Amino acid sequence: MELEFAAIAVEWRGPAPFVFVPLPPDEAEVVAESARELTYGWGVIPVRARIGATDFTTSLFPRDGGYLLPVKVAVQRAEGVGVGDEVHVVLRLG
Repeated sequence: MELEFAAIAVEWRGPAPFVFVPLPPDEAEVVAESARELTYGWGVIPVRARIGATDFTTSLFPRDGGYLLPVKVAVQRAEGVGVGDEVHVVLRLG
């Protein structure tokens, strides 16, 4: 399943600061409907993502009833992504 959306990159501070793209509500609902089949534990969902010309693999994190897409530092640098930037994402679940 492939989803495509744009959202604003945010910072969430855990053990170290990370840049995340929150999934919009409609896309988060689609993910939630498939979560049981896709999760490998703790509610995280493996995905393949593309921002700009950069493809990467990661896992969506459940957060506040939605999901956050972590943006790896290599992707941030390659695509010039920072907190507050609007990011266009193509996301493939599983």
